[in-house]
Amino acid sequence: MWEDRFAAADGYLFGTAPSGVLADNPWIARPGGSALCVADGEGRNAAWLAGQGMQVTSFDLSPTAVGRARDLAAERGLRIDAHVSGWEDWDWSRRFDLVCAIFIQFTGPEDRKRHFADLARATRPGGRLLVHGYTPEQVGRGTGGPPDRANMYTEEILRQGFDGWRIERLARYERHQTSGSGHVGDAALIDLVARKPE
Repeated sequence: MWEDRFAAADGYLFGTAPSGVLADNPWIARPGGSALCVADGEGRNAAWLAGQGMQVTSFDLSPTAVGRARDLAAERGLRIDAHVSGWEDWDWSRRFDLVCAIFIQFTGPEDRKRHFADLARATRPGGRLLVHGYTPEQVGRGTGGPPDRANMYTEEILRQGFDGWRIERLARYERHQTSGSGHVGDAALIDLVARKPE
């Protein structure tokens, strides 16, 4: 499905500007540190982090999207290590200073615990994790995200998923977003930024 969506898009489906959570919280980036952007699509977040001086690795299962990610970084004179990979094929033993999981709500609760465990495994001790997505109030708006409320995040889900981590930001909010043609309109969003215990 995602390869079809990206291939059919006229240009960058979600635009080339970073997700609002990164633009609004630049302190998340750590110049000189390593970052992993999971299911990163066309690279707008990976390229932004590379522009902040991070060494960025990313993956997405769509070859079209990964090609655009590499092109976007090259156009900006940046380098990202972008891979074509599905979630199950990624080497989660690789560790990073920052792991970004932005709009990854493509599976339901049955896979969430395992996916959160993978994200935790990829975050080095003392490293930072960013999870950004939609709350249940997003369903039915037609401005992005899956149609199933069960896929959405709440504060409780994120707190429980990363119990024992030091929370630096946990915010639930509404904002108008314009990300290419893929996400346009008012959205119900949530962010978690947390530090993994040393």
